[in-house]
Amino acid sequence: MTRLITREGLKKIQDELEDRRTRLRQEIARAIKEAKEQGDLSENAEYSEAKRQQSENETRIAELEMTVKDAQVAKRDKSVTEVQIGSKVKVKFNGSETEFEIVGSNEADPANFKISNESPMGKAFMDRKTGDEVEAETPKGLVKYQILEVN
Repeated sequence: MTRLITREGLKKIQDELEDRRTRLRQEIARAIKEAKEQGDLSENAEYSEAKRQQSENETRIAELEMTVKDAQVAKRDKSVTEVQIGSKVKVKFNGSETEFEIVGSNEADPANFKISNESPMGKAFMDRKTGDEVEAETPKGLVKYQILEVN
């Protein structure tokens, strides 16, 4: 399944993957070795914790590898004035202005105003342009947005 992602999002995932394959794997291996040297593994909490961390790290590495394999970098067409992945959208709603960035689903970070193209808000903004009014379902209910600017 192909997943659209921004160039920055792909780089972030590749950096995390490299860090987990190298630095974190080495740290966990060192912790396992030290725990083994303490003797009886059946009652060794440090060993159990290190093995749990190893399992979590390997699972995350597999997830990241699949994401990278399935990723397709969304190419932002600068000649297009409509909202697309990679667009920054300045909107007005409830009397205030906010800027959102439209990103791929695995890059979404609503706390930092990065919304997925697959989210209700992202879907409402996609292919719209400056001046358009859109409605999107949010956790607080249906909200009407006016698009002020698309970059």
